[in-house]
Amino acid sequence: MKSKATYGVVFGALIAGTSGVIIKNIHTIDATSIAWFRTTVPTAIVFIWMIINGVKPFHGNYPKLLVGALINSIRIYLYLIAFIYTSIGNAVILFYTWPIMVAILGFLFLGEKVDKYQTFLLVLTFLGIVLAYSDKPFTFENNDFLGMLAALGASLTNAATVVLFKSEAKNYHSLEMVFYQNILGAFIFMPFFILGVGQAEIGDIGLGTLFGLIAGIVVFGLFFNSLKYLSAATASTLMYLEVVSAVLFGYLFFDEVLSLNMVLGGILIMASNLLLIRFNRKKSVQNV
Repeated sequence: MKSKATYGVVFGALIAGTSGVIIKNIHTIDATSIAWFRTTVPTAIVFIWMIINGVKPFHGNYPKLLVGALINSIRIYLYLIAFIYTSIGNAVILFYTWPIMVAILGFLFLGEKVDKYQTFLLVLTFLGIVLAYSDKPFTFENNDFLGMLAALGASLTNAATVVLFKSEAKNYHSLEMVFYQNILGAFIFMPFFILGVGQAEIGDIGLGTLFGLIAGIVVFGLFFNSLKYLSAATASTLMYLEVVSAVLFGYLFFDEVLSLNMVLGGILIMASNLLLIRFNRKKSVQNV
């Protein structure tokens, strides 16, 4: 199952790279309304799944997961603030410290031991991010400090959410985890959607729904399923492939320039993840 979980989160990470393509094609819906689609679509779909399958919406240690839902809503807001107030380079590099934070929090609160080789690959992957965006502006002007604080806040809250949901992963179906992750955000971001929906075009509403379906159901459904079988640190490290995917989609759909730094950084990220997959495969065989 570890092997399937590994490939599942890899597929989810690659699919996650389409988010930028979808968002950049939405022109009549603001960021907070997009956040409403991101949280409401998966909540509604999974709720219907629960009703059909006779799954009680709230059972077990659900208050703990609702705390995770609140943290996730804060994470989404901080993520948006980061990209509004600072450069892409600042935001991406600081936000993608979250897998490193997951490894630290997983060690402190879940008792997960991170192998030295895994730690090396985690750091190597993060260096790939830094290399890929090293030719982007990294500044400290005007509101950059606020944006950078928001990016770090988004990173920390994202890591906290992953560790919190990991602690309950074996007690819930992966779709239930998706439900708990998003339900509060659906209500928190609803006023922004109501205020802005009058200006929204039907095509953009469709894209917002598609974004919620892909990011909320497919990507996180696979990610939460992987948390049942992989350590939080391993699953999070594999999610770095989202950056490589996003860069390639930007190149294919928006003619964004692929700099040498991005190519080298992408190769470093992919190589590190392939080594991690190989390491996990060998470990699985040894444990059989």
